[in-house]
Amino acid sequence: MSASTPAPASSKSVPRPSGPQASSSSTPADLELEQLLSREASAFQRELEVERILKAFKLNPYDILDLDETAKPEDIKRKYRQLSLFIHPDKTPHPRASDAFDILKKAEAELSETPKRAELDATIASARSTLLRSLSLPPNLTDDDPRIKNLASDPTMVAQGLTTPWKLMLREKIKEVLIDEELRRRKAIKMNLANEGLEARKKEEEVASRKRKAEEDKTWEETRESRVDSWRSFNNTSKKKKKSKIAILG
Repeated sequence: MSASTPAPASSKSVPRPSGPQASSSSTPADLELEQLLSREASAFQRELEVERILKAFKLNPYDILDLDETAKPEDIKRKYRQLSLFIHPDKTPHPRASDAFDILKKAEAELSETPKRAELDATIASARSTLLRSLSLPPNLTDDDPRIKNLASDPTMVAQGLTTPWKLMLREKIKEVLIDEELRRRKAIKMNLANEGLEARKKEEEVASRKRKAEEDKTWEETRESRVDSWRSFNNTSKKKKKSKIAILG
C-alpha cells in the first residue's frame, strides 16, 4: 500500500455528538423516541416513589417525606411540594397514587404542627438515648462522632453480633418506640371509650328509671278515682253484711 493511500475507516461506530449539534443531526423519529423514553423513565420513577411512600413507616412522618429529624420547617415545605407534584395522581399512572398523596399530605401536616412535631422529636430523642445506652455509649453522642460512625466495625460490637449500621439500628429503635406509644394510645382511647360507654349506660338507666317512675305516678293519679270508688263500694258492702249479721243474731 502506497503512502498516499488513505487509511481504512475504523469499524467502531463514532459516538453521536451531544449538545446542539446532536439535536440538529437527529431525525424527527429519533427525537420522538428520546421524548418517549424520557416520559417512560419519568413515569417509572414516579411509580417507584409512590411505592416508597406506601411502604414507609406511617407513624414516622420523617420516613414518609424521606427527611432527617433535623430538617427545618422550610425544608419540610419544600420537600413536600416537590414530592406532591412528582407523585400527583394527575401525573402518575400508579393505581394508588391518590393514597400515597394523602399519606404525604398527612405527614407534612403533622410536621407543620409545632406541638405534634415537638412530641415526635421527643420520642425520637428518647429512642436514640435508649439505644445508645444499650450499646454502652453516652446518650448525648451525635451522628458525626467516630464511635457512632465506626459502630458497625467496632470489635466489641462485632463480638456481640451487632454489625448493623447506626442509621438502620436507630430507625428500627424509633419504629419500636413509636409502635409501643401508638399501642398505649389506642389502649387509652379504648379504655376511655369503655368508661364513656359505662357512664352513658348509667345515664340511660337513670333516665329510664325516672321515666318509669313518672309513668307509674301518672297511672296512679289516673286511677285514683276508680280506686276510691272501689274502696267506697267495698266499704258499703261490708257495712251491709255487718247489719245483716246483726239482724240474724237478734
